[in-house]
Amino acid sequence: MFNARSILRTSLLAIPLVLALSHVAQAETVARYGISMTDIPLTTGQPDRGAGGYQFTGHTMYDPLIEWEMNVDSRPGKLIPGLAVSWKEDTKDNKKWIFNLRHGVTFHDGSNFNADSVIWNLEKVLNDKSPQFDPKQSAQVRPRIPSIASYRKVDDYTIEITTKEVDSLFAYQLPWFLISSPAQWEKLGKDWNKFAADPSGTGPFHMEKFVPRERAELVKNANYWDKNRIPKTDRVILIPIPDALTRANALMNGQVDMIETPPPDVIPQLKAGGFRIVTNVTPHVWPYHFSTAPGSPWADVRVRKAANLAIDREGIVKLLNGFAKPAVGQLDPSSPWFGKPSFKPTYDLAQAKALMAQAGYSKAKPLNTKVIIATTGTGQMLSLPMNEYIQQSLAEIGINIQFEVVEQENLYLHWRSGAKADMNAGKGITVLNVAYVTADPFLGVVRFIDSRYTAPNGVNWGWYNNPKVDAMIDKIRTTFDSKTQDALLSNLHEIMVDDALCLWVVHDVNPHALSPKVKSYTQAQHWFQDLTTIKM
Repeated sequence: MFNARSILRTSLLAIPLVLALSHVAQAETVARYGISMTDIPLTTGQPDRGAGGYQFTGHTMYDPLIEWEMNVDSRPGKLIPGLAVSWKEDTKDNKKWIFNLRHGVTFHDGSNFNADSVIWNLEKVLNDKSPQFDPKQSAQVRPRIPSIASYRKVDDYTIEITTKEVDSLFAYQLPWFLISSPAQWEKLGKDWNKFAADPSGTGPFHMEKFVPRERAELVKNANYWDKNRIPKTDRVILIPIPDALTRANALMNGQVDMIETPPPDVIPQLKAGGFRIVTNVTPHVWPYHFSTAPGSPWADVRVRKAANLAIDREGIVKLLNGFAKPAVGQLDPSSPWFGKPSFKPTYDLAQAKALMAQAGYSKAKPLNTKVIIATTGTGQMLSLPMNEYIQQSLAEIGINIQFEVVEQENLYLHWRSGAKADMNAGKGITVLNVAYVTADPFLGVVRFIDSRYTAPNGVNWGWYNNPKVDAMIDKIRTTFDSKTQDALLSNLHEIMVDDALCLWVVHDVNPHALSPKVKSYTQAQHWFQDLTTIKM
C-alpha cells in the first residue's frame, strides 16, 4: 500500500560542521551517534523526550538508586543495585522501604554522594516549595514515581521512602529517578539553566560540550564507581538528526558512526555498503491510546474493537521492511503477564464493519475525530508513514481521523495532561499516539489502567475507570509472592486487551545501523540502552 521512501521527506538537512571533529585528538576514540530527536534531551538530571531520552542524557551522566541491567543482550535485564546497594520493605509496615546507599561515590564535580543528596533530589522533583524544585524535571519524573508519599534520612547512607499504599511493584519505578549534584547547583548560583550547560552526576560519562539542537559531547568518567561500566569509548557525541533519510546519508557519508531507526527501505543499501544492522527483542509497543472519558466516541468498546480489527499489521511490518512485530496486546505474547485474552486483534474488515454498524457508524455516516501524533522521535518509529497507513485503513470502516501533528516533547505534554484537558478535549483530540515501554508490569500495564493515575497523578491518559481493575491492582500491590503476582498481572492484561483499551499496532525491534568503525555495541532487550558498551 505504501512505499516508505515516497512518504519520508527526501530533502537533506545540513549537518553541522562539528561532525568533522577536526579538534579531537587523534589518540582519542570517538563515537558520533545520529539520534532521531530534534534536540538533545534535558541535561539536568531528568531527561525529557520520553523514555528514549534516558539512554542519551540520563543513564549516561546520572545514576538511579535501582538500575536496569542494560549490558546484556541475550536475555531480558533485571533490576540491579545502583546508588543503593540494597533495598527492602519493612516487614512491620510494608509501606516503608529502606535503602542502603553506596559508599565512596563522588559526583563529577568532586562532591560526595550520600543520603542528603538523595533527599535533596527527591525534594527537587516532588516538593514545589523547596529552593531546588525544578518544574521541568518534575514534569518528566513525577508521573513515573507516583507511589512516593514521603521520605526521610535515617543516617548518612540510609534513607527511608514511604509509599502512599502498600506497593510491591514500587522498585520498578526507581530506575527513572536520577540523582544530580546539589553542590554543583549551589556552585552555579542555584540556576538550573546554568546547570544544564555544566551538569554533574555520578554516571559513567560527564558532559564536556553542549550546543542545543546541535550536539552534546559526553566524555568517559574513568573514575566511575562501577568498573564493569567504564565506557569503552573515550567520547560519545550525540547529534540530533530527526529526518530518517538524512540520518542514513550522514552514516553512509561517514559523518556519523551509528544511527537509530534507519529508514527501512534504505537498510538493504546500508547492508550492501558494509554497515551492520542491530536489532533485539524490545518491550515496546506502538499504539493508539483511546480516550474513554464520557463523550468520547471511543467510550463504546465496539468502536475500539472495530479499530483493532481494521488494521493489517503485517502490512505495516512490510512497510517497515520487516523491522517490527505485529502487536496483539499491550504486551508481547512471550511476556509472563500476557495471559489468555479472549479478544484477538487480528485483521478482519467484515467484523470491524459489523461492529461499527452496531455502534451506529458506517462510511456513509462516519465517526470523525482527531489524533495527536509526533513528527519523529525515539520510539515513534516511522511516525508519519505509519499514521497515514492507519488513517487510510480506518477510513475503510467509517472512522475518519485528522492529525494534530506536533514535536515529540509537545506530544508528551498532551499525554501527561490527560484526555480531559482543554489542550486535548478542547481541540477534539480523542486519540494519542505515544509509543510505550512495556518492560515491567507498572510501566507496561498498571499506570495506564489504574483510575487513580489520571492526570495530574499519572498517565492514565484516557481516563479508563474499571472498579474491578482497581481492586485487582490493589491485590497485586499487596502480593509479594512472584508466582501469585504473575497470575494476577496476567488477568489484568487480559482485561486490558478484552476492553481494547488501545489500538495496538506493532512492537518495535529498535533497529540501529553501525559503521564498520564500531567494533562492538550491546543492544539490550529494553528501551534503556547502555552507551558505555560502544567500542570503536
